[in-house]
Parts: sequence; structure tokens; C-alpha cells
Amino acid sequence: MVEASARRRQPPAEVPVCAPAALGDTGGMIELDASDGDDMDALLGAEGPFARELPNFAPRQAQQVMATAVQRAIAGRETLVAEAGTGTGKTYAYLVPALLSGERVIISTGTKALQDQLFFRDLPRVRSVLGSRQKTALLKGRANYLCLYRLDQCVREGAAWEHAQAAQLASIRAWSARTRSGDRMELAEVPEESPLWPRVTSTAENCLGLECPFFDDCHVVKARREAMEADVVVVNHHLLFADLALKQEGFGEILPGAAAFILDEAHQLPELAGQFFSQSVSARQLGELGQDALTECGGVTGAVGLLLEPVEALRDAVRRLRLAMDALPQRGAFQQLEQRAGVREGLHELRELLATLADLLASQAERSRGFGNLHERAGLFAARLDRILDGHGDQDVRWYEQYPRGFVFYATPLDLAQPLRSLRERTQAAWIHTSATLSVAGNFDHFARQLGLQEPRTLSLDSPFDYARQALCYLPPALPDPNAGDYTERLVEAVLPVLQASDGRAFLLFTSHRALRRAAELLQEKVPWPLFVQGTAPRPRLLEEFRASGHGVLLGAASFWEGVDVLGDALSVVVIDKLPFAAPDDPVLMARLSALEQAGINPFMGWQVPSAAIALKQGAGRLIRDVRDHGVLVLGDPRLTGKGYGKLFLASLPPMPRTRELHDVQAFFAGLAADRDRHDGRGEAEAAAPSS
Repeated sequence: MVEASARRRQPPAEVPVCAPAALGDTGGMIELDASDGDDMDALLGAEGPFARELPNFAPRQAQQVMATAVQRAIAGRETLVAEAGTGTGKTYAYLVPALLSGERVIISTGTKALQDQLFFRDLPRVRSVLGSRQKTALLKGRANYLCLYRLDQCVREGAAWEHAQAAQLASIRAWSARTRSGDRMELAEVPEESPLWPRVTSTAENCLGLECPFFDDCHVVKARREAMEADVVVVNHHLLFADLALKQEGFGEILPGAAAFILDEAHQLPELAGQFFSQSVSARQLGELGQDALTECGGVTGAVGLLLEPVEALRDAVRRLRLAMDALPQRGAFQQLEQRAGVREGLHELRELLATLADLLASQAERSRGFGNLHERAGLFAARLDRILDGHGDQDVRWYEQYPRGFVFYATPLDLAQPLRSLRERTQAAWIHTSATLSVAGNFDHFARQLGLQEPRTLSLDSPFDYARQALCYLPPALPDPNAGDYTERLVEAVLPVLQASDGRAFLLFTSHRALRRAAELLQEKVPWPLFVQGTAPRPRLLEEFRASGHGVLLGAASFWEGVDVLGDALSVVVIDKLPFAAPDDPVLMARLSALEQAGINPFMGWQVPSAAIALKQGAGRLIRDVRDHGVLVLGDPRLTGKGYGKLFLASLPPMPRTRELHDVQAFFAGLAADRDRHDGRGEAEAAAPSS
């Protein structure tokens, strides 16, 4: 039977839901004057210009409440955390007050795809309705823009490309003559994963800057200039953090100073901040350094005789070091490397050879622009490697990752809250964080702690979707402990009758790639529907083919937990195999948990459970994406009902009915089929009726 406890979730007492007169605040309730929301209500309401001018625009109270909160935060240079459930219309809720503020605003999104959608679709619509003359700009990281210098080098090398890559290079050359922006997104015929793109785009390390012979036509320079002159700039989190990290190191800034920073998909920020405040050195970077050095030798007399041997020695040292790491786990604490004699010796050799190459490049630095840049890069990598090898007191977590042909060494700050807090304070700007998944059962403490937010204003807005009618949560009974050897087999057995009831149309999410592969093997033999398995094709193509199939079964892990947006009947079931706790081999997480324990905080309940609850909300959010969607969420992990903390996970999910009975699931889909039949019958009857 469907549990009565699954009735519509009550909002937490300290954070009103969809309450137009109040915002939550960790220091207590903050009342809004009744007139504060008048502008937003008028613009976004049923009689407003958006309802009149945009087809399919649906006025939503939650959207108006959020727009008012954003308007207030920008005006008061406040920090706001706004959780807005799927379907709230949060994009317009921040774009309208941003454009009306008259201030310079930076809007940052989670991915480049969302960035393009915001700039090319949503922003033009809002500007048109408002009649706004605010100047807007789109800015991406430099790897998204064609580098004319590196393209010229690539062509001059005359490498023996395979047929497909030669054709792609010809396409890039032809496109380079007509593109205005140089944004590689324009050239869809060259796949995003093509090995040519890294050869014809630049990195911060290999850019020649003012000394580049193509500087006047540089696409990156043009894009940044436009951003400096714009009122509203659309970026992505990677670029935003790269810029903030640069400013912290005193190298100036890419983005213009702003009165407000609006961060959409803000749940991604804690992990990204860790990446951008880390120091790292990779086998790929060292390989490219050597390759670029030999390429530069082509135009400088005698240079190849000086540099060929040390470049080859560095390559060999990288190769030997990677082989010495073979027996180690894929990722781990740096101490694991230092405890193995062969690896320890390889690290010492790598350090010496990199320092030697840096010295030799210094002797050539005045002979060409390229050698000057290469000397700086080698010095930068040598300094990073020194920091990682020598340690940095108790402030850094040193760790490594290895891949089939390479490795990366990292030094990641243990505490990100303090540097992030300092960066925000220096901007003297409003900081607005929004996403559908920021709280745990209505509590924002975990998100605030991760980013060092002190007493932010908080706002929680429920989705307008009718989860009680549109969705059902199924908790299969009698599944074993998630660590059991046959857990995936038992889960697949429990899911098969659900798939039969839904006629496929399912998305299965896994917390590990091993479980994903095993489930794919099992389902291949048991189901009649087409399977779409992560890793067998590029993600965009998999999603496109899954949507087109109508009855497919999609299997994904990791990156598939968010950003998968399938509306309508093509997706009617989402299965999540286990609670998405972070991998126990994550050395940065382990160090942070240890620090929490030393500070008297329970690391499991204070960090691991909240992080996993937010990730679970992201996965569950793939199910209902529209007011017309219907579906079943299958949560396989028995800890949801067998452990005390399971209640926290369930309380964090959308307010849908829950059941442990398979026949409830079958009745749910039978009811949907009956509704479709009735609708189709009415449609046929109306079509057959004589016209009057």
C-alpha cells in the first residue's frame, strides 16, 4: 500500500516555502515590505508582459517570490541561497531583476551547454520582453576558442594525419576564415572529443599573449574585450573559478568587476572550488611541454641539438614513473607514492630532469617568443612539483590519480571556506546561489559550510509539479546489503517487473561503473528494449538515440546523475541502485572528514550524509521535468528504510507517495495507459464528428 507518510512534505519551520512576504535567514526571520515584490509580480504575473508576449509562459508564484529575493539581494549586495524546485522558472527569476538592476552582473552556469542555452535562448527573450538595452556578452574558457597561432603551427607541421583527422583539419581551416567568435561550438562537424581540438586551441600556459603574431585577431582577446564592456556577462563555473583563482594570485582579472554574481547550478561549486584552488602537474602537461619545445626548435638554429636529449629524457622518466605506479590504486594519498622505493626514485628523477629542462629553456628564452613562453611554463610546472613533493604544512592534501597512459599529482587546500570567503568579501558584490538541490530536508547548513557562507539569506521554493499525482516512489523489498556480492543481480531482478510494467522507457543510475557494466550484461539477455549504455557512444548521441527510441533503457553513472533532461513518455522510470556516498578512496574527502572529527563534528552525519542526500536529489530530479510527465522512482538501497539516516534522504526528495508493493507500481502504469486510451479515444471521436 502507498504510505500515508508520503503526503505533501511540510516546509521546514525556519524557511517558508513560496511565502511572498518573507525570506529565511540563519539569524532569524526577515520580513519584507509588502511593496517589495510589486514590480516582479506585475512583470511575471498573469497580466504582465511575459504572459502576454511569450507563448506557453505560465505565471508561477514561486518564480515571483524568487525574483523579488534576487532583486533585493542585488540592491543590498547580499548573499542569497535560493533552492528552487524543478519547474519553478528560476532562470527568468534571476534574469529579470538582473537586467532591471542597471548594475553589472556576472551570471555563471554549471555547463557550457547551459551557458549557450542561457545566452542564445533565455536572455534574448527576457531582453525582448523588457525592451532592455543592456549590453550582454558570452565568455568561455580559452580552450573553447580557436587559436590562430596554434592552427598555423599545426598546418605547418604537416603531420601525417589519418584520413578522418585530415578532413577535420581542413574543416577547421575553412571555418577559421569565416568565424567571428572562434567558438568551437559553431563547428558541429568536428566532434568535441576530436584530438585535433587540443592542437588548435591554447592553454593559459602555452598562450604567447602580446607577443603572439596573431594577437590582433585573437578570438580569446576579442571575447574578453566584449565581456569587459558588457553589462551582463554569461560565463560558466570553470571560467569563474579560474578567474577568481588568478585574482587571488595577483595576476589581474579576466572578468569585469561586478555588482552581483548569480551562480546557477550552485550545487556544483564545492567540488569545482577544490579543483581550481589546487596545484597540479600532469603527465600530459609535461608531454605537451616537450612536444612544444621540439616544435619550436624548427625555427631556431642549433636548438634541437640542445633540447632533443633532455626532452627525450623527460619523456622516458614520465613513462618509467607511470609504470612504477602500476601496482598502486587508481587514486590515493601522495604518501602511498613516497612509500614505494621505485616510485620515490622516479619522482626525484622527474624533478631533476624538469629543472634541467627549465634551465636549458632559459638559455633560449631570448631567441623566440615561443621559447620565452616555454621557459615560463617549465618554471611553473617545476614550482608546482616542488610544492607537491615538499608538502605545504597541514594546509594541503597531497594526492594522485593515474590513468592508462598518465598521471596527475595534486595539492588541494584542506579548507576552501576561508579563501572563498575572502574572495567574496573583496568583490563587495551580491552573491546569489541557486539550484534545485542545495538543502538537506530543508536545511542549508552543509552547503553554507562548504562555501564559507556566513548567515546567508535562504529561500526554499517547492516545485509546482504535482508529485502526489505525477509520481510514485518504489522501495523494492528484500534487497540485500548494498555491499553484498550479488547486489546488482538482485537489483536487476527487482527492477525487471517495473520495466515490464512501464514497457521500457527507463533510466538506470549507478554509483559505480562496475555495477553499470554488470547490469548492462544482465539486461542484455533479459529485455526486449534497446539498451543505451554510458561509454558506448558520446553522451549527446546516447541521449538523442534514447529519446528517439521511445521505449529504450538508458544506463549511466557519474556525470549522468545530472543534466539528463528527457521530457514526455520516453522516460517513465528512474532507478537508483545505491545511496551516492562519495568514494572511500577519495584522499581529499578522507582528510576533510578527519579534520571535522578533530573539530568535534560527526563526519558521517555532518558531511557524508548531507553530500549524498544532495546527490540523490539530483538523480531523482531526472524523473519529472514537466507538468505532463509521469513516472516511478525506484530506490534500491535498503538503508533508506533500515538505517536511521535513511529518513533524512527520504525527507529531502520531492513529496511523492511511497510504496514497497510491486502491484502499486503496476497499477500506476495501468492507470496511465487507461488515461492515454481515453484521451486517444476522445481525439478519434472528435476527429470523426461532423463539423458544424
